[in-house]
Amino acid sequence: MPLFRRGSAVVVVAALAAGTLAGCTIDRTSVSETQAQAVESAAPAPLEFSVTQAADDINPAEPVTVTSAEGLKQVTMTNEDGNIVESELSSDGRQWSTAEVLGYGRTYTVQAEDRAGQAKTLSFSTVNPASTTGVALSPLDGSTVGVAQTIAFRFGTAVEDRHAAQDAITITTSPEVEGGFYWLNNSELRWRPAEYWTPGTEVSVDVDLYGVDLGGGVYGSKDNAASFTIGDDVRTVVDDASKTMTVYRNGEVLRSIPVSLGRDTAEWATPNGTYIIGDEHASLLMDSATFGLGYDQGGYRTEVDYATQMSYSGIYVHAAPWSVGDQGYRNVSHGCINVTTEAAQWFQNTVKRGDPVVVQNTVGTTLSGYDGLGDWNIPWETWGKGNVNETSAW
Repeated sequence: MPLFRRGSAVVVVAALAAGTLAGCTIDRTSVSETQAQAVESAAPAPLEFSVTQAADDINPAEPVTVTSAEGLKQVTMTNEDGNIVESELSSDGRQWSTAEVLGYGRTYTVQAEDRAGQAKTLSFSTVNPASTTGVALSPLDGSTVGVAQTIAFRFGTAVEDRHAAQDAITITTSPEVEGGFYWLNNSELRWRPAEYWTPGTEVSVDVDLYGVDLGGGVYGSKDNAASFTIGDDVRTVVDDASKTMTVYRNGEVLRSIPVSLGRDTAEWATPNGTYIIGDEHASLLMDSATFGLGYDQGGYRTEVDYATQMSYSGIYVHAAPWSVGDQGYRNVSHGCINVTTEAAQWFQNTVKRGDPVVVQNTVGTTLSGYDGLGDWNIPWETWGKGNVNETSAW
């Protein structure tokens, strides 16, 4: 029995000793981890850059930033010529960013140091496009236009990525209206409301094109913007049945004018449909050779007064003193709307860019919706769906 007790005591002591040793080991490990965590938490947060070292595809339109939780002491960015890029620092001193757009195909170096004494330098290059293109807007900034005016975007080259082009455009209207994009060809995009504008509507167009990849190695060269106002609702109806052109303003008849339209043949009949008033000329040389009609084929080269454009294909309302006897009775033109000189001047002084003209009851076809001023001849059911995923050979 005593031996048993002594053996048990030894075992207990050994166990206690082992337990004591184990307890000391755990305590030392815990202290070591706590100290490591404290050291780690004391280390300054690293400098963070929005670009990476040696990157060669940076978008020049996007700001370059440097951030530091410790606060920035100094940041300088220069191009390959040593010129300093304009920049700005946040009010808390923790974020630096470029304050000017960068150039295409340029190399830049950023040197940064924070208040903890950390310093870092890196270099990068912006994307180098195969070519760049801009976009022209219509109507012009500050203009007052008619209720049928559509917004035209004419790119300097064919656009492969139509999605990217459309995404770069913001159209703001007051009041808000329903509208949509439609491509007339690979370089001309249009936007129009589902229905005619309401007079007094204010429209702003912003195209953030710079830095946008339009596909095929083509990038946007610069941004563009315009604002315009919708003026009075001035509409014109040209009716071949009565050989008259009636002009309305805000629903009131202003005047009904005798006209002579395109000859009643498949070749020369004035197309039916909705036109949009375009350019206005006090005097214009009309040359049939521009649309393929030679002078030996009955073509002409004639200076006309007060020519108001209705289509890209060459249809105008213009003075035609040689056909006064036919106006109101017979169609004798090559497609244009012939009126007296006085009426042509009055019409040009009354209508404005974007006013609609509806031609009806001729023996002709319908003006193509792709003509350039025939946008409203594409039904909204088609236009509203858009054609961003299509391409054309035009």
